[in-house]
Amino acid sequence: MTEREKDLLHEAEQRLTQSCMRERGFQMWITPRRPILQDRDLPYGLHDARWASVHGYGSAFIAQREKLRKSDPNRRYFTTLSAGDRQRAVDALHGRTRAERLEVVTPTGMTVGRFDDGCTAEAQRQLYGDLRAWFTVSTVARTLDEQRRRQVINDRAFTKAVGTWSHCMKERGFTYDSPGQARAAFMNDGGTRTAPGRKEIRTAAAEVRCADLTGLAATTRLLDERYGDRTRDAHRSVFNKKSQLEKDALTRARALVESG
Repeated sequence: MTEREKDLLHEAEQRLTQSCMRERGFQMWITPRRPILQDRDLPYGLHDARWASVHGYGSAFIAQREKLRKSDPNRRYFTTLSAGDRQRAVDALHGRTRAERLEVVTPTGMTVGRFDDGCTAEAQRQLYGDLRAWFTVSTVARTLDEQRRRQVINDRAFTKAVGTWSHCMKERGFTYDSPGQARAAFMNDGGTRTAPGRKEIRTAAAEVRCADLTGLAATTRLLDERYGDRTRDAHRSVFNKKSQLEKDALTRARALVESG
């Protein structure tokens, strides 16, 4: 799905959850799926020179995320409730422990479960039609996505390219063994930055340049595509079912959002 379609499903689910919570006597505010649009997930490192030249490694987003967390109206509302009402609100949102529990065993062997009577579950039931099917395929797909990333990072071609990348960085005065280590050097300062510093920008720019020169960026794209294809081939029924549920849900989401 496109980012716009994902945002639409998120908004529709939030509206349905809000309505359900209101019926159960509690308030809820709708929050965006992507509160910081420029923020990015960087599982394999930086490969975008333009983004790096502006945001570095994204260290300034840490403070922004924390500010949003503290000002979140739902979080603040829950803190105003008494202990008893807070527990009832949590039960209303996520379900009660005595409710029926949905469970799925992921491809990694982990059992993931949830209760089926909370407002989040009710919203997904209305949006996707079949709560059990949606919980199963969305959980499995998310696990497979995480597994694909681990496969890429553990591939010998990737680790070899990272070694070459590290040598390239050292030639430019940056001693980092991996892109993750370089990023951590600027992301572990306690979230005090309001903007990336000069060193962060220079380091991020060098990372992108070395990723291009050494072939790390190209190797990453190739491996991600290769493992992605293998994953989809091996679990085609899961991805087909998820796609169909999302397609049907988009129709309901558009009607819901357009109707207000």
